Amino acid sequence: MSTIPAPALGVAAGTWRLDPSRSSVAFHVRHFYGLMTVKGHFDRYEGTLDLSARPAVSLIVDAGSLDTNRKQRDKHLRSSDFFDVATHPQVRFEADSAEPRGETLKIRGLLYAAGKHVPVEADATLTPAGDEYEVEATALVDHRELDMTWSPLGILRAPSRLIVRGRLVRAEVAR
Repeated sequence: MSTIPAPALGVAAGTWRLDPSRSSVAFHVRHFYGLMTVKGHFDRYEGTLDLSARPAVSLIVDAGSLDTNRKQRDKHLRSSDFFDVATHPQVRFEADSAEPRGETLKIRGLLYAAGKHVPVEADATLTPAGDEYEVEATALVDHRELDMTWSPLGILRAPSRLIVRGRLVRAEVAR
């Protein structure tokens, strides 16, 4: 595990949390032989960034809050064919390392979903916005490695694109 000193990216030391009122956690999956893209998001999640901690980046998502604007599809995605929400109610990402690369942060860690885990690399851009930071992070994940393979006639295409956008605000210190 490598951590970096906060000034290397201009990120102030301490713990930052993803503000869910001004953020989004989304996914895009190519469908219908790659001719269209299914887009969805999760309504409930929490994320933190602390470059001096382990893990330096953490994201916990309520898998049941998945929404693609199609109730039948959402029900199927929550089933054991995909996220298996009844048994595995959370999707979780924990960073093993976070390294500065110019204006970005290269993040490596494990994504846990549906009782499996896969290594993930994400590139995050952190932009100062007053006393907060705007964040945009993207990663490609081969959902087949999580056994999310159900697809009639093979019309679902890998990889899935995961996108986190929003604001990082200083975390409240518990007293």
